[in-house]
Parts: sequence; C-alpha cells; structure tokens
Amino acid sequence: MPPYFDDLETRSPEARVARQLAALPAQLINAISHAPAFARILDGVVPAQVDTLAALAQLPVTRKSELVGLQRENPPFGGFATRPVGLLARVFQSPGPIYEPEARRADYWRFARAMFAAGFRAGDLVHNTFSYHFTPAGFMIESGAAALGCCVFPAGTGNTELQVQAISELRPNGYVGTPGFLRILLERAAEQGSDVSSLSKALVSGEALPPSLRAQFAERGVQVRQCYASADLGVIAYESSAQDGLIIDEGVIVEIVRPGTGEPLPDGEVGEVVVTTLNPDYPLIRFGTGDLSAILPGLSPCGRTNRRLRGWLGRADQTTKVKGMFVHPGQIAAVLKRHPELGRCRLVVDRAGHEDLMTLHCECAQADARLAEAVAGSLRELTKLRGRVELVAPGSLPNDGKVIDDVRRYD
Repeated sequence: MPPYFDDLETRSPEARVARQLAALPAQLINAISHAPAFARILDGVVPAQVDTLAALAQLPVTRKSELVGLQRENPPFGGFATRPVGLLARVFQSPGPIYEPEARRADYWRFARAMFAAGFRAGDLVHNTFSYHFTPAGFMIESGAAALGCCVFPAGTGNTELQVQAISELRPNGYVGTPGFLRILLERAAEQGSDVSSLSKALVSGEALPPSLRAQFAERGVQVRQCYASADLGVIAYESSAQDGLIIDEGVIVEIVRPGTGEPLPDGEVGEVVVTTLNPDYPLIRFGTGDLSAILPGLSPCGRTNRRLRGWLGRADQTTKVKGMFVHPGQIAAVLKRHPELGRCRLVVDRAGHEDLMTLHCECAQADARLAEAVAGSLRELTKLRGRVELVAPGSLPNDGKVIDDVRRYD
C-alpha cells in the first residue's frame, strides 16, 4: 500500500515554494481578468512582480466575514468567481448566507488527499454523514471519495436510528462527518446491541477533536484523523498517521497574520489563517478565514514535507463554528430584528461533555415563554442550529459590543 497520495507530498520544501510562486502570477492574472472583485481589489498590482512570499504579503486581505455584504451587493458570488453560474456544477448556501460555487472538475475541493492520509482506499465503503442540504459538505466528501475509487453511502445528518441500522447492515469500512455525531452513533449502537464494528477508520471535521474523545474512538476500534476545510477553499490542512499537527494541503498557500491586519507572523505565533488558493474557478487571494492557528516548527515524522498547522485555536473575530456550521454576528442581529421586544442579545456557545451547546441571552422587559419559544424558532431558522433562549432583565448583559461569546474549552 503506497504511503503517500502522490510525489507532491514528499518534494523538498524549496521545490514546493518555487512551484507555487511560479504559478502565482498566472493566478493573479486570471483573478484580475475574470473576477470583477479582484479587478478592483488588485487594481495597480503587477502580477509578474508577485513572485515571492514577501510580495504576496503586500496584497490586501479579503476576509470571509466580508462575503455576506459583498455577495448581497453583487450576487451570487460577490464578483469573486471567474465562471458564470450556468457553467458551474452546483451552487451552495452556507450560513450567513454565503454562496459557494462548485466547478465541473474532479475532486474540486481536494478531499482525496486528506481521505487517503486517513486510510481510505479504492473499494472502501464510506458512511458520509456530512449534510447534503444547502451546504457543500456532503458533496465535498463525494468528490474526494470518487477520486480515490471509494463507494459512498450518502447518510447526511440526523436519523440516528436509521444510520445505525445502515452501518450494521451495509458494513462500511469508514466514517466521515463530525466527531460529535460519530460518538452519538457508536453510543446508540452500543445501547441497542447493534454491530457497527466494521467501522475501522474515520475522517472528521467541523468540530474540535479533544484527545479524550479520540481515545474513546480508539478503544472502540476506530482510527480517527481530522482535517481543516472550508466551503470556500476546500481542504486547507489534514492530519496524517503521525497525529502531529495538520499538514497544509498542496493546493493552497497559507500565511499566519496578525489578526485584523495582513502582517505575517513568525512561525509559532498564533494569528489568523490567511489562504491563497490556486483554484482557477474561485481564485481567492489572501482570503482571511477568521480562524486562529500557528505554524509548527520542523517537518512531520510521517515524511510529508509541507508545513503544519497546530490546528484550530479559536476565532479571530466573533464568528464561531458550532456543530460544523458557522454562526455569524449578523445572524444574531437578524434574530433581534425579527423580535423588536428584545434589547441587547448575546449568544453563548459552550460544551457539555463532547456536545456543543448554544444559549441566546436576550434582554426583555417581561419574561414571556411564548416569546422565548418564538425567538428560539428564529434562531433555529437563521442559523440552521438549535439553541436555548433565556430572557433576562434589561441592562443585565455587558455593554461591550460582544454578540457571540465562545466559552468552550478543549483541555
């Protein structure tokens, strides 16, 4: 069994950087010529002169948090896509809402490499629990699995009982989805006495994977690897058998910058993850993800030579991720707009065991169970996630401008 997906993973770091920098001017020409947003953002830039990482660092950062407004002004993609909708394979909507294109190319999101590193091979049956509704997550896995020659059971989200039944009867080798749902499936199977022992490997994303949870999976015979990806960029980094950081994908250039700026930070310093993709259809140049991470020193013991991220270390802005879905301050503002009886609101995101929990605290002159129920419905509709609502007295929430407070701990 080959240890690596291809030779790109083991080339020298110098050869990798040289190849990426050689491709960068053509990507800039493509973006400026065919994506109106970049024609504006990169006005005056001479692509041929952007041939070093230092030159790349001089270009403006476009942040994910800006996409909602930019897409509303210039639908559907804010002027960042190089192809019209009619030439695409699919269009998706992620919370925000943010619309993402999928072009007609094999393994568009580059998931095959991450799946290969997690142990997936041709002929495997993959139990895919990422959503096929609105968001691209389910199809991201489909494209990677197809490139590897795997068969996919499109389980999607929810329907826990039916999913356990399908696993026990179809006997898939591997699972793909959030670690939280894998835990739920394994626990439900144990309660029912269902045999799901065919699951021996998993690729998880969308949530934190604490060491304690990874150990629980290992005790049940499931080898779990994780990857870091987004609907805009595809796979950014993935874990190998070394379990020593996340190896940056070959199709992107990653910088760590000081939050709120475009200034690169030294390796080891925590900052915002900024990604430049070599995707010709959606050529995001210095795209600020809003995620915090840091570059690890040295190379992975597994033999892959690309740089490594420490993993997800939080958010550089108030946008956060709950059960694999982004929640934006604008969505909380939309809830508030629907219910004028409310004053200041704050969404608190916490964890109970290994499960993410949301509680929306709302200032209101009168506690009203029907209002709380209505607000919970609005929260669910606008974020696609369930959360509790607590009505509190006016003036009881801090006046500090914070709309989303992520208090989760992963130690």
